Amino acid sequence: MCDVTAKTPIRTLRLSTLRSLSDLLDPQGTWRTVMMDINKPTGEPRYTQLHVRRFDAVVVQGKSPTIEMLSDWGTTNCTVGDLMEILIRHELFAAVSVLLPDYKISRIDKDAALQRKAAVGPSVAFLQGSSARPEVTKPVEDVTKTVMDPDSSSESLITWSSSEGFYRFTHGELTVITGNWDERPVSEGGCRLGAGGFGVVFRGIMGNTPVAVKKLNAMDESSPEDLRNQFNQEIQTLKSLKHVNLVKMVGCSSDTQHLCLVYAFMPNGSLLDRLACLDGSLSLSWQMRCSIATGTARGLEYLHCNNHIHRDVKSGNILLDHRFVPKISDFGLTRASCKRSCSTVMTERIVGTTAYMAPEALRGEITPKSDIFSFGVVLLELLSGLPPVDESRDPKLLMEMKDEIDDEEASLEDFIDQKMKGWRMQEVEKMYEVASRCLCEKKNKRPPVSEVLSALEDVCDEHSQGSR
Repeated sequence: MCDVTAKTPIRTLRLSTLRSLSDLLDPQGTWRTVMMDINKPTGEPRYTQLHVRRFDAVVVQGKSPTIEMLSDWGTTNCTVGDLMEILIRHELFAAVSVLLPDYKISRIDKDAALQRKAAVGPSVAFLQGSSARPEVTKPVEDVTKTVMDPDSSSESLITWSSSEGFYRFTHGELTVITGNWDERPVSEGGCRLGAGGFGVVFRGIMGNTPVAVKKLNAMDESSPEDLRNQFNQEIQTLKSLKHVNLVKMVGCSSDTQHLCLVYAFMPNGSLLDRLACLDGSLSLSWQMRCSIATGTARGLEYLHCNNHIHRDVKSGNILLDHRFVPKISDFGLTRASCKRSCSTVMTERIVGTTAYMAPEALRGEITPKSDIFSFGVVLLELLSGLPPVDESRDPKLLMEMKDEIDDEEASLEDFIDQKMKGWRMQEVEKMYEVASRCLCEKKNKRPPVSEVLSALEDVCDEHSQGSR
């Protein structure tokens, strides 16, 4: 296809371009904002509530509502220029740059966008009856939020202030929004989402918005100083690095001995839990698994390009939002590396999760290639649906099952998750080949994350073309 211009029909856009747009428009339902601004030639809205529900429903199939919407709209004579007008009106300038990277957004464009928003306002009526609401941009001066104590019938309100979207909570405020740290599981009406060596995660309600509150506890072998270092490291990382495939930090609390971190709530929990079909959840389809693998690789590529090594990549640290978009989480062990991505640092303190750790990581080496090895184990989990370690299984470690397949003591077909729908052997073999390269014992023979991402995108493209 020729270079994209304003006259390019939307129906001819590359799948890679559509995917880049979906990365920006799928989160927080931003695609709805675009959708409700698409009109018929008569000036009437092209889409109704029935369309919203239809496009919402494709998420459970592992598809992107943005791509589905643009594919539908593309059946008309709409062009990239038509889409750009809508994107500029709603100040979605990052999406504009995906379509036309060299396009310079002028002040006239921005002023027109602001005038449009002031004149029209949010189209709430369009989404009436839907759980999704358009985001209304508040003035910079409006930095005070209020929340009602959910367990109180009084008119008592608490307030907190923000700076650049990052909130400094008091411990008392977090106590209120987590129902006094209700330890009952969410499934039983409580607030507890899960626990680990780091502490306990609670569901909180910030205004009308759910959040996840991580209340840190020192692990047996960790000192309070170690815990505070992890606390500070996570804040520093997530305030400086922002990507659609990294979990978003909302704020923190450190005014007492209890250190707490607050994140955007991920309603579909962790990849580990979803692969195990915990709480009766449906098994992830092959298409969804391909999408999760690719999204996670994009997040990992972003980290490595910004000279950060995660050091604890695992399915339990890959969270899924309401559209199953993967978000890498838990940056307490992350290390900023030298600018040379191939550099290696030594440490006396061995950290990470053993079932995912590369041989050199067990020796105390800190290198981006260790993240690649851990991601290889995650790919095996996606293929098999099995946990990374199982004491009742022989072999116990999932990575050792790969050795049996390679030695032809077991077959790849038997390794595949029997609950998974929609897989094709050729595509499975390609993902398995990517996992095998990631799990190479010698770190220098493992591919860089850019190659891993490219290979996984090829698998996704092949599946999409085969599904047409």
